[in-house]
Amino acid sequence: MYYANHYGMNDGLISDLERTLNGEYNAIVCYEQLAKLADQEEERNRILEIRKDEIKHFHIFSHIYISLTGRQPRPQLTGPCPSDYAAGLNSSFKDEQNTNDFYRQVADKTLNPFIREQFKRAAADEQNHAVWFLYFLSRR
Repeated sequence: MYYANHYGMNDGLISDLERTLNGEYNAIVCYEQLAKLADQEEERNRILEIRKDEIKHFHIFSHIYISLTGRQPRPQLTGPCPSDYAAGLNSSFKDEQNTNDFYRQVADKTLNPFIREQFKRAAADEQNHAVWFLYFLSRR
């Protein structure tokens, strides 16, 4: 990897980025479907706002991935999207919490300050998303 030393890349960053891109891609696809299942406009709009954040994350991490590898990412869905609204909220809450933890771990082991900051910012967004999903779950 030509770019590895220039960006202070540690072992595993590329695989962490691939996992990140797959997760963001999955969230983009599933949140679009989840929004369609929402029966309240407020919840639907908030889910679509969360989806916009996930699209922003996907673009940022794609840029980092391309900078480090010289290749376009090829994200894949990590699993099926829930077809039931309550199950989708529950799944989304858990995913956002797990993603927050994962992004913080990646940030802690990344040497490059720009990449570290992007993972920290995304982790904060993921935590915020988790709170929204928990709130929607608590209203059911």
